Amino acid sequence: MERKAFYLGDIVRMKKQHPCGSFNWEVIRMGADIKIKCQGCGRMVMLPRSEFEKKMTRVITPAPAPPED
Repeated sequence: MERKAFYLGDIVRMKKQHPCGSFNWEVIRMGADIKIKCQGCGRMVMLPRSEFEKKMTRVITPAPAPPED
């Protein structure tokens, strides 16, 4: 199975809706655990990477590319 590609700052869509009604989350921290922030209410959640990859459906908005000098 191929790993899903996502990066710091991406807006991702999750399979299940948050209680506030939003499906979209921003990736705040990456590592063994992934920290995401709800785009609807601002709630932050940490998930193990394996669980996050199962629950994420796709990247909605990729993070802006860092400026090159």
